[in-house]
Amino acid sequence: MSLVRVHNFAVSLDGFGTGEGQSLETPFGHAGSRLHQWFFPTRAFREMQGEAGGSSGVDDAFAKTWGPGIGVEIMGRNKFGYQRGPWTDEEWKGWWGDNPPFHTPVIVLTHHPRPVIEMAGGTSFHFLDASPAEALDAARELAPGLDVRIGGGASTIRQFLAADLVDQMHVAVVPIVLGRGERLWDGLEELEQRFTIESVSSPSGVTHLTFTREGSSPT
Repeated sequence: MSLVRVHNFAVSLDGFGTGEGQSLETPFGHAGSRLHQWFFPTRAFREMQGEAGGSSGVDDAFAKTWGPGIGVEIMGRNKFGYQRGPWTDEEWKGWWGDNPPFHTPVIVLTHHPRPVIEMAGGTSFHFLDASPAEALDAARELAPGLDVRIGGGASTIRQFLAADLVDQMHVAVVPIVLGRGERLWDGLEELEQRFTIESVSSPSGVTHLTFTREGSSPT
């Protein structure tokens, strides 16, 4: 069966995967871009932007595993956009412009479903009110045989971990303290017992943690 994977998810030293106060201008709230400074210089990120160059060190080695083998992403509504409650602006098509970097179907978890949005480059957004298990079944129907990426935010990844549905996970621990926002690890006591965990330090100051469930092959 296809694997469920998390990639390039950055958290602060105090465990926050995003800051407080998300808005149209601040997708990560008061954290700004600080959680992702390690990612932006990498060759993997620049390729996602259609640009050449970039670093090829430790950070890039982890960053570039994001795409291969993935057939669909599942994300929470707050990763898709800043609106809350019933949709007030259905012209809004996400943070990524006309050609998002996913190039696969994307399931957006929301209590307010809306019609599918077809984007350039093969990305399509499917809005679904579902439990983690139901969303995973829907994702596998959209991309039979390919892996499913849980893209975030923190609460969405936490729900899939709580439901014991994640096979592999890469978390980048960034040396900043946010103090407030959305935490990844809350309610996941003894999570480490489900996985083999390895860590690699980068010259950028980031520690890359990989979680691999026994029986799932590293990607």
